[in-house]
Amino acid sequence: MPSELDLKIRETLTALTAPGQLLELDSVEKFGVDLPIFKNAPQNVADFLTYFCHQHADKEFLVDGDIRLTFGETYAAARTLAGGLVEGYGVKKGDRIGIAARNSANWIILDMAITLAGGISTKLNGWWQGDELADGIEDVSCSLVFADPQRAARLSDLDRDTGAKLLIFEHDQMPLEGLKVVMANGGSAETPMPEITPEDNATILFTSGSTGRSKGAYAEHRAVVQGAMSFVGAFAVMVQIMEEAGTMPDIQPTAMVAVPLFHVTASVPLVLVSYAIGRKLVMLNKWDAEAAMKLIEKEKVTYFVGVPLMSMEIYSHPNLKDYDLSTCVSMAAGGAPRPVEHVKRIKEAMGEGFPIIGYGLTETNGVGCSNQNENYLAHPDSTGRATPPIVDVAILDDDGNQMPKGERGEVCIRTAANFTGYWNNEQATKEAFTDDGYFRTGDIGYFDEEAYLYIVDRKKEIIIRGGENISCQEVEDAIYSNKSIAEACIFGVEDERFGEVPALVYHVKDGHSLSQDELLDYLKDKLAPFKMPVHIWQYDEPLPKLGTAKIAKIVLAKKHREMLAETG
Repeated sequence: MPSELDLKIRETLTALTAPGQLLELDSVEKFGVDLPIFKNAPQNVADFLTYFCHQHADKEFLVDGDIRLTFGETYAAARTLAGGLVEGYGVKKGDRIGIAARNSANWIILDMAITLAGGISTKLNGWWQGDELADGIEDVSCSLVFADPQRAARLSDLDRDTGAKLLIFEHDQMPLEGLKVVMANGGSAETPMPEITPEDNATILFTSGSTGRSKGAYAEHRAVVQGAMSFVGAFAVMVQIMEEAGTMPDIQPTAMVAVPLFHVTASVPLVLVSYAIGRKLVMLNKWDAEAAMKLIEKEKVTYFVGVPLMSMEIYSHPNLKDYDLSTCVSMAAGGAPRPVEHVKRIKEAMGEGFPIIGYGLTETNGVGCSNQNENYLAHPDSTGRATPPIVDVAILDDDGNQMPKGERGEVCIRTAANFTGYWNNEQATKEAFTDDGYFRTGDIGYFDEEAYLYIVDRKKEIIIRGGENISCQEVEDAIYSNKSIAEACIFGVEDERFGEVPALVYHVKDGHSLSQDELLDYLKDKLAPFKMPVHIWQYDEPLPKLGTAKIAKIVLAKKHREMLAETG
């Protein structure tokens, strides 16, 4: 039976998708299938940014420490910088332009400028170390990379030519000052911009593959816009329902940015959607629960999204009672499930507000399923239903056949918001899609009778630590590069804070010695901190094997998960 909220969503959505309305539908053919799209959406990301910045010109948009900019001021700076890219650096449509930096207002403005100039905004993982950054830059052949001093130093310390020109910019300054390197060779707001079609490529975001280093997932402008509009539609529906119930704050929508801007969660549902709905973005550049509470109170934050541990740290904080968080009516999480008990505890602490959760991937521009408000409380272990009206989620077997409700299979998503492919990797791209356009997520799940999705396992050797994907093979490759290692095995174990963290068992070669501390010290320059093993066991004997002579990873993982559970 549909819940009362489901019925309200369905009724509201019917009204908003009617001809002439915000969410009126059309279709586009891909994979031989007519996929629904939002008819009235802008045709490309540059037009999306331009239209909504002018529509909300006088509203405050970016708050980063002492820097406060309206939508109009933000756009004016980005348009000027776009002129510097085109005229000063010869950026052409389709050039891959990288950003390697921590979060800041200037990161967002630079991203805008690259898009307006027709470049493909290549969002490099700011947590990567030098070789990881260089790998990403080389994989997609960036011509320019803009980095803050910390990431620039990681690249400069390498004896390696990535083929990209490295340019350094600063945070914590007004955009035309902090990003003055962009204007070093001329250009202005009057510099003509290229025409951009819906089929031109817009973004590259990096995703950890199960078989090794990250892949650059590229998406066309139509896909990115449709992904953003999917979230805009969901927001519009809930706003209307909350206004009718009298629970919508009568203040400017405001979100705190605590997730990395290179991540799809920030890129589409947080930042792009904020342009469309006139939402203010407040930067929190280093996660701290009490600092987050201070900002929520000071800036009257209405919406927060982060990995699950963040919301729990806020609502279990000993100083929670010292802050007024009443404006924050939506506490969203993505990247990993919340424990059921956390859902209940967060709701109790929020009062009239609600925790919510979403399920999407880099390759789907974040869209997929959502579980909101009362529905989430009723199904706290589900990622929710496919987000209407443009998202199609199916459970398929290995041959692409749909599985009946209640039976497990691979979660697959088909939508006009899906990415186009992995840059320069045709084989991985082909393997990612079914013949009729479903993206294979690598997650195993099932639908219940009410079409709520439950994720139960993963096909790929991926660990999800606080929303960040970690390839087991990539970590193992780094470990095996140490000449003392004979055998190594990486697997995920449960963690109260991050959901899951990497664990390692290893065995050294005869005649060699390598302590845990020595191994970690060796790895620190090869792996981003979030990929580092958290639990480590050294074996005196060779690791157990299967009949195929492969390391018995499942056996080892089960044994050590049980050991941790007993001790902890």
